[in-house]
Amino acid sequence: MNAKKLGFGLMRLPLLDETDSTRVDYEALCKMADRFIEEGFTYFDTAAPYHGGGNSEIAFRECVAKRFARESYTITDKLSFSMVKEAEKLEEFFAGQLERCGVEYFDYYLLHAMKKEHLELAESIGAFEFAARKKAEGKIRHVGFSFHDKPEVLEEILTRHPEMEVVQLQLNYIDWEDPEVQARRCYEICVRHNKPVIVMEPVKGGLLANITEDADRLFKAADPKQSAASWAVRYAASFEQVIMVLSGMSTPEQMEDNLSYMRDFTTLTDEEKETVARAAACIREKASIACTACRYCVDGCPKKIAIPDYFKLMNEISKFGEQQISRSKSAYVRFTEALEMGKASECVKCGQCESQCPQHLPITKYLEETARTLE
Repeated sequence: MNAKKLGFGLMRLPLLDETDSTRVDYEALCKMADRFIEEGFTYFDTAAPYHGGGNSEIAFRECVAKRFARESYTITDKLSFSMVKEAEKLEEFFAGQLERCGVEYFDYYLLHAMKKEHLELAESIGAFEFAARKKAEGKIRHVGFSFHDKPEVLEEILTRHPEMEVVQLQLNYIDWEDPEVQARRCYEICVRHNKPVIVMEPVKGGLLANITEDADRLFKAADPKQSAASWAVRYAASFEQVIMVLSGMSTPEQMEDNLSYMRDFTTLTDEEKETVARAAACIREKASIACTACRYCVDGCPKKIAIPDYFKLMNEISKFGEQQISRSKSAYVRFTEALEMGKASECVKCGQCESQCPQHLPITKYLEETARTLE
């Protein structure tokens, strides 16, 4: 593993059309990949569902694999159980991933978004054995899993499958003691099992890059030159067991900001950790929806409701007060009328979205609140 702890998450790539997540801006991504590798960073992370139907993987091939020598980068892909539910489809799915990424092997291959149901599915279709076989064939260098469930399930997976080499966890300063995510307990389980940790959502889907005014004042008083996002990424990277922190960079500006403090990374001091704790307390006081905009909830919604986009509008109101309501309402009208997305009030409460949500959010309840506020 490269000593530099910043990884390029290919989940929120630059787009040619902000209303169509499948249309990745290859020119912008190539420039960002160039800067990333130029600064000595090597780690890229993708998955077949990102940007819809393998588009993130293809973007990696076009902007990285075709343009750089294989030894100059590290690529992680995932076995996504939302797309593979039968044993006979494992081989075809994996071969398609290698082709879409333009590589002959994956440095890391993770069982994707593991939770209790996915553990049972993975065992029933032989996914753990499949990954081990591909590793023996040289098609995978390291196997592991990304995780979205309770600490007890993580303990169960690591106990039953000690062959897993690495765990990808959601870890940030808001979720560290969150009663739902329980990042601290999950991290401690990984430490006890001696498993290296890769961090996802260190900035919680961008929520910790656009924080409340009082929290931002604390950070600016401590170091006026550093962005809010830098505190979140450095917080995650400061844990001893963490070997990599992913950042879903969407713009060159986000890339340059991350490079500025991660090229010569230093762990948080005790004083800086106290500043983060105080900022976290300020943020928690503001009611908000802990949506990370992963968009897993959108696929399959019978009413085409733009759930993460609407929750983002609600969070803007939570952070900035009544002066934000008119702006959020105008944006909501654009989604529902110009873009013809379903209204929050049109939710039929089928539960599909909640079953896919890694954050375990009560989405239908939040949609009711959204309808009351924005409609």
